This record gives sequence, structure tokens and C-alpha cells, in this order.
Amino acid sequence: MNARFLRIELKRSVAPWAGATVLATTLGYRILLRGALGSGTTAWTAQWTAMALWIRSLLFYLWPLAVGLGALQGLRDHRSKISELLATTPRPARHRAAVAAGAMAATLASACALLVVVGAVQVLANTEYTHVGWLPISLVGALALVAGAVLGMGTARALPYVLTPPLLAIGAFVFTVLMQMSPGRTQTATVSGFPVTEPNQLSLLSPAVQDVRDTLTTLSASVHIGQTIWLLGMAATGFALLVAARPRTRLLALTPVLAGAAVALLILPTDPDRMFVVDKAAAEPVCDGPVCVTRTQQGRLDDVAGPGKKALSLLHAALGGRAPVSVRENDTVRKEGTTPKWSGRTVPLDFDDGGVVAAKGEEELTWVLIGKGLVPGCSPVGLAVTGGDDLARTVAVAWVLGDLKSLPDMAESARLHIYDEARPLWKKFRALPPAQQRARIDAMRAAALSCKEDALDALTGDASR
Repeated sequence: MNARFLRIELKRSVAPWAGATVLATTLGYRILLRGALGSGTTAWTAQWTAMALWIRSLLFYLWPLAVGLGALQGLRDHRSKISELLATTPRPARHRAAVAAGAMAATLASACALLVVVGAVQVLANTEYTHVGWLPISLVGALALVAGAVLGMGTARALPYVLTPPLLAIGAFVFTVLMQMSPGRTQTATVSGFPVTEPNQLSLLSPAVQDVRDTLTTLSASVHIGQTIWLLGMAATGFALLVAARPRTRLLALTPVLAGAAVALLILPTDPDRMFVVDKAAAEPVCDGPVCVTRTQQGRLDDVAGPGKKALSLLHAALGGRAPVSVRENDTVRKEGTTPKWSGRTVPLDFDDGGVVAAKGEEELTWVLIGKGLVPGCSPVGLAVTGGDDLARTVAVAWVLGDLKSLPDMAESARLHIYDEARPLWKKFRALPPAQQRARIDAMRAAALSCKEDALDALTGDASR
């Protein structure tokens, strides 16, 4: 492609405006709806994979926008009434199409790259874990924008009507939304009976991905390959429509996108566990003695090592041989709605846990870890259930420390409420003989670890009635 032709095309086409629109709307979305791009460890500036996935999630509206802007560009020759004039020139139609498509592709890819740069600058300041696993996610996202724009250009060239761009944009938006809703998801139920939905194979034809829920999940290689084939077929059809002059040729131009969809569906996984997989390198433990975090959080190990070791020491003094021997961040991904399974030998560490986030200083973090070692919590994954476990945890920490403490919580009002509710329980519990206190603690912990009985009932003695 001649660079001079490309520069001219960039000056007289909507391609620069398309790139600027994609960049401006995304940055505006980030500024105005800051909480919509995750928080804590899953924020779009917290980890590389999270950043790439969040940008991909925004394609639910960026991709239709690219399709519509591409269609607007495809109407240029028709609006200028020079289609017949261009057909008489000796320059091949594919050359003109390549220049127009190349200009649009360059600006959209540049806009996507700038978005990655904006996120990367902030990610570098927030994590010590660097890798290249996020690159395929971002590259497929950029390809989706380019393919959508070229398809819009070709469709508008074949259907040169004023309503073509808005109708294409609306149709693309409806498609991405539907793929995130019932047609693109399968409803199932967990073992405990909670209804959940999981993405199906059809949803992977959408350029957008679901929201980021944890730092260890990434898209599998088969998803990257299948989506790339589908998008290349889409781009090929768009380019073929740009150069096609006869109705029969335009019908043949649909072959690449149909073939791409068929091949992609053969490659794309049907099992949700093979769509979103655990990044084994990110899940590797990094330890300081008995305190371990995943590699994604290795920069925070120094902050939790001291409180973790102190919490283990206090738990050992209180529980003896039944006490946990390590503090470990979870390195597995549990399905939404499932009930967690705990080991009595490990204190679970979750950097997104409300108590861990709200803890001020090493002392409060120590209290939180003691509480998690005694009552880890039985809320199903993805569902925030509070109440009995919080009260049992507060009283149990008081038993270890010898005094009732107000455990950290994200909401100050919730922290005060739990403390007020726990005070009368603590007074009654402290009045019991030491042997009975220990028996109640053992029963409470057994119920808390099994998640089959109520920990608070076991602590207060109601479970035996």
C-alpha cells in the first residue's frame, strides 16, 4: 500500500474520527463510571490480564460503534456520486478498497493500543507480576474492531442507503447484548441448588467478554484461535463486498464469514471450564515462611507476612495441635454459587475480602486473619451473605485475644452493628467455664469448616437443642 495514498485517505475519510471516537468514549466511560471497571484486585488497572479483559468487555458497545462508523465510511463514494467515475479508472478496485480499509484499520488499532498504554502505565505502578498472557486478549480485541469496521464498510458499499450505518450499528449492538444474555448463556444449578448461568459456545462469537471476577482466570488458547478465525472471515467478507460489483459476486463474498463461523464453532470449546481457564503461572505460590500469596499479589507479601505469622502463633496458643499452620491466598477458581470447602490447616487469605481491605495497620489485619482461621465463611461464591458468621467470628477472635474487638468491615455502620450485637454474646460466652468455652469453640469451628451447620448456633449452644 502506497504511504502517500494512505495519508491522503486519512485526511479525507472518517477513519481518524473513528479512532478518536473509540478512544474518547472509552476514556469517558472509565472516568464517569469508574466503579464499572472493577475494584480491588480485579480493577482494570490492577493486573495485566484484568486490564485486557476489561477492555474486551467494553466491546459490547465499541464493536457496534466501529461497525457503524465503518458503514458511514463505506457510503462515501455513493454520497459523492462518483461510483461510476471510479469504475472507469484504470486503478483496480481492490487497491482503492485496501487504502480505505487500511486507513480505518490503522486508526482503530492505534486507538486500541492507546487504551492499552493508558491502562499499562497504571498497571505497572500497581503490580510486580508481569507477563505476556494478556497480549492475545488485546490483539483479538483490536482485530474485532478492525473486522467490524471493514464489514460495515463492505455492507454499506453493497447497500448504499442512508439508514444502513445506524441499522448496522443497532444490529451489532443487539447481537453483543444477546450474546451476554440468554442466547449466549446456559442456565444451570450448583450442587447446593443455587441457579447460575454460564457462557456457552455461541457467546464466544461475540467480541465482548464477560466481566472480570478474579485475577487468576484468562481465556484459553482455543478461544483465541476460534475467535481469530471468525474475525478474519468477517474482515475478508467486508473487503470482498468492498470490491464486488455484481450481485452474484456479493453473494459469494459472504462465503468467508460463513466459513469462518463454521470453523470457529468447531474450534471454540463447549465446556465453560475450557473457555475461561486458570492461569497456572499467575496462581503459583510465593511464600515467606508459612504465609503464601499467588504470584499476582507477590508485591503485597511483605504486608501480610508479619500479621499472618502472628495470627498463626496466637491460633496455635489457643487451639494447640488443631490450629492452622499456614496462611494461603486461594489459588483455585470456584464456580459462582458454589459453597466453599475449607481446610482446618490453612487460614484463607482473600485480598478482596471486606475485612482485609478495611484493615488499618498490622494489628487489625492480624485480627482479620485470626477470624478467618476460626470462621472462614460459608457464603456461596458471588453472593455476599452476612450475619451469623460475622457474629461468631467476632466472639471467637475475642476468645483468642481475651478481649472483644471491633473487626474491620468495608462499611463502618456494619462494623459497629456487628460489634454491638456481639457484646451480649461475648458476655454470656465469657461467663462459661474454660472447658465449656473450648468445647463451644471446637463445635463452632467444625460447623464453620464443613459449611453444613450454623457456626453461631454451635457457638451459643443452640445447635445441640
